[in-house]
Amino acid sequence: MLGWALTFFIIAIIAAVFGFGGIAGAATGIAKIIFFIFIVLLVLSLISNALRGKSPKI
Repeated sequence: MLGWALTFFIIAIIAAVFGFGGIAGAATGIAKIIFFIFIVLLVLSLISNALRGKSPKI
């Protein structure tokens, strides 16, 4: 999911360089939404693993 956010961020940067403001704004908005979903899922995963008492496998 973080990869998708980075992909949309790169699309936004490229669109901004070429002057496509609408596409750049939309791609930035999508990247923000996906990034925040990633952060929420990461926190939920860390909390659930801490409550179960399992140590992370490396």
